[in-house]
Formats: sequence, C-alpha cells, structure tokens
Amino acid sequence: MAGWVARPLAAFLLAMSVIVSSACAQKEALPASAARLVDPGEFAAAIAEPDRLAVNVHVPFEGDIPGTDLSIPFDQIAAQADRLPADRDTPLAIYCRSGPMSTVAAQALRDLGYTDVVELRGGMRAWQAEGRALTGI
Repeated sequence: MAGWVARPLAAFLLAMSVIVSSACAQKEALPASAARLVDPGEFAAAIAEPDRLAVNVHVPFEGDIPGTDLSIPFDQIAAQADRLPADRDTPLAIYCRSGPMSTVAAQALRDLGYTDVVELRGGMRAWQAEGRALTGI
C-alpha cells in the first residue's frame, strides 16, 4: 500500500524540483540593473553633485526636475550619444515620468560604457509625490 503513495509522491517531488530549477535558471539569466535606483531624496543629492549630469529621458516632454542638464529621449540615447560626455566615468543621473523609460535608457548608457548611472525610482511622479516641484510645465 505504501508503494502506490510513494511513486506519485516521488514523481511530484521530481516535477517540483524541475520547476524550481527552471525558475532559478530564468532568474539568474535576467540582466543586472544597469543603474543604481534611488529615491527622490537620494536623487536630489545626486543631481546636486557638481560633476553629475542630470538627463531627462521622458517623451513627450512633461517638465523637468530642477537641475536637469539635458533632455534626450529614452529610445535615442545611442543615436544621440554625441550629446553625452565622452568620458564614460562621468556620473549621470537619469529619470522619466514613472520609471520604465529611464530603465531602458539606463541599459543603453551601460551598453555605451557609462559606469556611474543613478536612476530615479518612480520617476517624476515619485518626485512630485514628495512635494518636489517640476520646472518648464
């Protein structure tokens, strides 16, 4: 009687181990974050750094965070790389309206070789949620 329980249980455990192994392999295959995600307070401190270049990557234009140096559409980072510093160690700070566009831009910057990229978690929406103002709107 114990044999009819053990076989299905063994099959179930084997199937579960395959599923867990597959999930772990997929998780490991995901790329690491291309930028350091920071909250609005950390982002404000970062863009106050004298050497850090702040880039708005959101399209269409919906305002800027004060201190923004450039606006480059998130999907044009590589095409407009000539507008970015030639020194790939120049610290950058990027943001968009809510986050997804800056994540794409962060990867493009990483692909271009930039080594110090800070990304605003939650974008301008998170910035405004903390009572911080935008300019140009």
